[in-house]
Amino acid sequence: MRIREALLSGLAILASGPVLAQSGGGVINVATIGEPPTLDPMVSTADLVGIVTQHFFETLFTFDKDWKVTPLLAASLPEVTEGGKIYTIKLRQGIKFHDGSDMTSEDVVASLKRWMEQGSRGKQLAGNVDKLEAVDPSTVRLTLKTPYAPLLALLSFNNSAAVIMPSEKMDVPMKEPVGTGPYKLKERKPDQYIQLVRNDSYKPLDGTGNGYGGARKPILDEIRFVPVPDPNTRVEGAISGQFDYVDSLPVESYDRIKNLQTSKPVILKPFGWPVFVMNTKQGVMTNNDARMAVRLALSMEDMLAAAFGNPEFYSLDGAMYPKGYVWNTDAGVEGRYNVADPDKAKALLKKADYSGAPLRILTSRQYEFHYKMAQVAAEYLKQAGFTVDLQVVDWATLTQRRGDPALWDIYITHSPFLPEPALIGQLSESSPGWWSTPARKKAVDAFNTESDPAKRPALWAEVQKVIYDETPSIKIGDFNALSAQSPKLEGVVPAPWPYFWNVSVKK
Repeated sequence: MRIREALLSGLAILASGPVLAQSGGGVINVATIGEPPTLDPMVSTADLVGIVTQHFFETLFTFDKDWKVTPLLAASLPEVTEGGKIYTIKLRQGIKFHDGSDMTSEDVVASLKRWMEQGSRGKQLAGNVDKLEAVDPSTVRLTLKTPYAPLLALLSFNNSAAVIMPSEKMDVPMKEPVGTGPYKLKERKPDQYIQLVRNDSYKPLDGTGNGYGGARKPILDEIRFVPVPDPNTRVEGAISGQFDYVDSLPVESYDRIKNLQTSKPVILKPFGWPVFVMNTKQGVMTNNDARMAVRLALSMEDMLAAAFGNPEFYSLDGAMYPKGYVWNTDAGVEGRYNVADPDKAKALLKKADYSGAPLRILTSRQYEFHYKMAQVAAEYLKQAGFTVDLQVVDWATLTQRRGDPALWDIYITHSPFLPEPALIGQLSESSPGWWSTPARKKAVDAFNTESDPAKRPALWAEVQKVIYDETPSIKIGDFNALSAQSPKLEGVVPAPWPYFWNVSVKK
């Protein structure tokens, strides 16, 4: 039975004053790169899923503007004991789900168990969990077998997210998205829109917004996420003022929108890195020499130039993190990045006994820069002796196909620079690509179990070296991201996963 504390919850809400004291209103239309493949944020690592669902699902923790972990549904950061093996988490009181029920530790335990069973990032943690229990209605205790430094970052991330939902809503696949967020789902019309409306029962944290943390105030009446797969159509929508926010614009459109009355550019600098992910489980890319041949064949410089055009929007960089990050290192990079040597690649292909089987590359035009890089890569790989099968599909199809190792050899994606390297999808053995080797395990486990922040950068350098040695994925370079917003919007904070709480429309 669920534990209800209606009286206490009511007193808590009254004591905190009106839930929505701020004025506001209005409806905004947000153009996204397409239709999300799911509204279940646990089971997908697609950024598009996280962008939409973070408005109605929430996690125990999140990241502030400095990418530090901060409480969200938790009342505070956890008490950590037993040398980093026991995490005791107190929950905020008076939190209600969109169905009107109270959030308790029972819901948190059920949600985290579902996440560890269904989410690729939850599976990273699952094997190290000794016990997960509800101590009382407002306290959860997580006991690990060994210390795990990335735990709080994993619990904070909105990608394959550890969202909290009612214990009665644990269906797989999800039947009804019920969260705690500042907005709630009203209607989804596939390929038309996803309509979110203000959650009038939402209880924000005190104070102001702080990155993804702090107070999340639902000021707008309604947010509509509209799928616009064609990048040129998104550009025209920004120019015409059809949309209030337009995500992921081709960078060559910057000059067209920078002086408009209808839209203004939103630039994230630096944003992240494009990446070619290898299928190490089945097919042509299971051979390490063949994977290295791909790396040595490619000209990162030509791919970046084709993808972004303006050098202000990209830079050549083989390190997984750019300078300025504590994780920046050149380990493993020398002689293996931006080589563009077809003869070296051919020699490795011969060593790999490559038979000429098609190298199936999955990409999508919804992220136009992915497609442009794929076109350039295909030509270089053909020169190296590969038979290339470039498969261009919509983004939702790509995120579905990459889950089946029989359907692809390389897929193209990108990632923001994440505050914790363990969040990088390719490091998880259960993430599409399925990189699992003794060298990976040794390096990644040493990095993840080290709790001393001063020692972790050197251990990350060892992980990066193994990535270059075994080539489960290939970083292409660094890039800046371009979006556009209406001048009428106030409170928009440039972020890798744009959010619209604390956002208002000028009257």
